[in-house]
Amino acid sequence: AAPPNRHVRSYDGHSGRNFAPERNDKNINIYDALRKHLLELQKTGKKTYIASYSIGARDRLSSVLSDHGMGRHHLIDKWKNVNALANDSIGLIILPLEHGFESKKFAIVSEQDILGDRLIRKVRRNKKAENFISEASALTPGDLVIHMDHGIGRYIGLKTIDVSGAAHDCVFLTYHGGDKLYVPVENIEILSRYGSEDSDGKLDKLGSVAWQGRKAKLKVRIREMADELIKVAAERALRKGEVIRPTDGLYNEFCARFPYTETDDQLRAIADIITDLSSGRPMDRLICGDVGFGKTEVALRSAFLAAMEGYQVAIVAPTTLLARQHYKTFSERFKGLAIKVGHLSRLVTQKDQKLTREEIATGDCQIVIGTHAVLGKLVHFNNLGLLVIDEEQHFGVAHKEQLKKIKNNVHVLTLTATPIPRTLQLAMSGIQGLSLIATPPVDRLAIRTFVLPMDDLVIREALLREHYRGGQSFYVCPRISDLKEISELLTELVPEVKVITAHGKMAPGQIEDVMNAFYDGAYDVLLSTTIVESGLDIPTANTMIIHRADNYGLAQLYQLRGRVGRSKTRAYAYLTLPPRRIPTPQAEKRLHVLQTLDTLGAGFSLASHDLDIRGAGNLLGDEQSGHIKEVGIELYQQMLEEAVASAKSGSFEEDQEQGWSPQINVGASVMIPERYVKDLNLRMSLYRRLAELDSKQSIDDFGAELIDRFGKLPEEVEHLLKIIEIKLYCKKAGIEKIETGPKGAIVSLRNSKFANPAGLIEFLTSQGTVAKIRPDHKLVYVRKWSKIENRLIGSLNLSKTLAKIAAKK
Repeated sequence: AAPPNRHVRSYDGHSGRNFAPERNDKNINIYDALRKHLLELQKTGKKTYIASYSIGARDRLSSVLSDHGMGRHHLIDKWKNVNALANDSIGLIILPLEHGFESKKFAIVSEQDILGDRLIRKVRRNKKAENFISEASALTPGDLVIHMDHGIGRYIGLKTIDVSGAAHDCVFLTYHGGDKLYVPVENIEILSRYGSEDSDGKLDKLGSVAWQGRKAKLKVRIREMADELIKVAAERALRKGEVIRPTDGLYNEFCARFPYTETDDQLRAIADIITDLSSGRPMDRLICGDVGFGKTEVALRSAFLAAMEGYQVAIVAPTTLLARQHYKTFSERFKGLAIKVGHLSRLVTQKDQKLTREEIATGDCQIVIGTHAVLGKLVHFNNLGLLVIDEEQHFGVAHKEQLKKIKNNVHVLTLTATPIPRTLQLAMSGIQGLSLIATPPVDRLAIRTFVLPMDDLVIREALLREHYRGGQSFYVCPRISDLKEISELLTELVPEVKVITAHGKMAPGQIEDVMNAFYDGAYDVLLSTTIVESGLDIPTANTMIIHRADNYGLAQLYQLRGRVGRSKTRAYAYLTLPPRRIPTPQAEKRLHVLQTLDTLGAGFSLASHDLDIRGAGNLLGDEQSGHIKEVGIELYQQMLEEAVASAKSGSFEEDQEQGWSPQINVGASVMIPERYVKDLNLRMSLYRRLAELDSKQSIDDFGAELIDRFGKLPEEVEHLLKIIEIKLYCKKAGIEKIETGPKGAIVSLRNSKFANPAGLIEFLTSQGTVAKIRPDHKLVYVRKWSKIENRLIGSLNLSKTLAKIAAKK
């Protein structure tokens, strides 16, 4: 579309109508006012248009207009098509106009005129949320890895070696006693990250039976666990849940109040929730999104859907401050709708709490927001339909038991930036639904994180720098007893700044006064305990100092750090340690992870590291389990997923083996050359993606992407793509290995078995002397394949044929 200003100048127009007065009057429906205004414009003979910022906003507006009796409207893609609009129709066009205007011949009303300020996010290509799981398991030199057949080794790097006279990229591993192993890149999927342990004592010995024994024992335990998990999931699936579907018109109006453009991840999460709510079974979904990435909007829309269908909604937050913030947000968004929002926490007077509980019991209060007080014995819901749990990692075992009782038959939505290991494990196993929101807000900058010994000079400089750029700071201590000492230190060290103190043992009214004063900018530094960990949204606060950072958990540090950097300003976090004291290995590991994960959207990666460091525990009980430590989280996860899938299908195959990978040797150069993709980490990432491709179409798409990004495919990459395709057919045919040479190929079958023996005999008979089975059960295929290309095409055709025969069993 042509820039709108150009048209303003050429048409000598004047400003259009702004609907701000109608927006602020709760007795007026904004769309009825809009309809009246558009009809008046059309009576004057002017062509009338509404300008939206995006296709999604325009389509939503189209639906709302129809609901309000403005069915005569026409979607216009380009400005040059505007003249085709009939005089009695409204044109919906995509134009980035802040405000509308009128001329002698036409009038434009902007989306912002109708709905108020819109904060526009530039559409940019982003990582798909589902890729975060594989990214979390990316390898770096020195990591311990699991080889499916050989156990725990150390990843050294990528190495190009000579295989049958051709260059071949291999992953180089070392094992106990200095043993070396080279894994071809096309078989990289048989490797998985073990974790962040760095002891050589963990390494297995190549050729030892100890690894296979450990794996076999774990397989039995995982099978039992999978059965239990399936029972838990099946019980929930068999329960009848309330069917909740969006009411198009009202729902679109509610969505239009959101002053940002939704990210793809947000829209996907909302779509997942709508599918769950309308399925007839109780929803149990985890929304994992970084601090400030839009989880609250997802909760708002879910609450709207449930409340408009006549069900009550309970939103449970771990702290009074977070509950208060949610109450303000929900009250603002539901203003003007026939939905009452209640608040239960220490910050509410006893009288108001009693009144809210009465309204919950009668059903007059449709949405209640609060701390664990919402779970108390005095609260009786009239018709609870949706339970939203925010920051679930903060709730203790007793509270979770209360939640379990409530959530038996209601829809449950859990919001978190850093899920606890057990929750993440359940979600990744497919027992609980998982939606990731990984797209950062517009203009958000990553937080710079420093781990350092306590230094008076650094603290003074950090607080003064924030003060002189017009911002505020947090200073967080692990214990209330530390606050007095630090307060005295700050008074002496930085007399230029005003400091106010807050902690959980203060009276509710006092906390409220402190937080309001800090929010209003009356103080420069908030000195507090971890009471600020959840929910505070203060855009002007962009420096945080954490005292004795070695005393905090990984997720806790991440949440605390998320209190800063919530605007367009660069934020800084200082994690201080006692001088001249070495932290414990676990604490050092946590701080290292936090310092390295300073990119936006790292919460999910961080949770996976937490899974490595702590383990997931027993998914079905309170005690911690050592299962994961034996094989590493990634292989454990894969084994559990396969066991769950088998349990769902109702049959376990006794000889089922996890993660085998066919080996193909045709004597060709197989690699992504450094001259084609220079960055080593990027090459490793591409190899990981290649190993996960599961169809001919996905391989072709991957090749097209490589050409688009890096240019024409080198011969080595073409060979690699062909090998990956051969591997697909080998997997389907049960072929463990294909070795080719100038005189043909030797095919080794997995466990010397074939899925369709009769079909294989028929194939061998049809081939005459060309194909035969040797006494060692290997298939010999005689051909003249002097050229590499002939071997590749021949191996592809042979594996394809055997895959088709195997499928006919």
